[in-house]
Amino acid sequence: MTRTSIEGPDAAWFKSSYSGGNETECVETAFVDSGTSVRDSTRPHEGLLHVRSAAWTVFVDSLGGGQLS
Repeated sequence: MTRTSIEGPDAAWFKSSYSGGNETECVETAFVDSGTSVRDSTRPHEGLLHVRSAAWTVFVDSLGGGQLS
């Protein structure tokens, strides 16, 4: 499988505010034109998960509404 970079060189990655400052376990996200990319901050070059904007919105809304924990 060939890895491709869909987030682009200018993606602004940020860590979750719930990470608690733990440098060993953290998820980073970046908003890009086609949706949201998610990666492991301890292994940023080992791949990412890309989610389209509509699916990301449903996911975040579900978290905020207590439907997921």
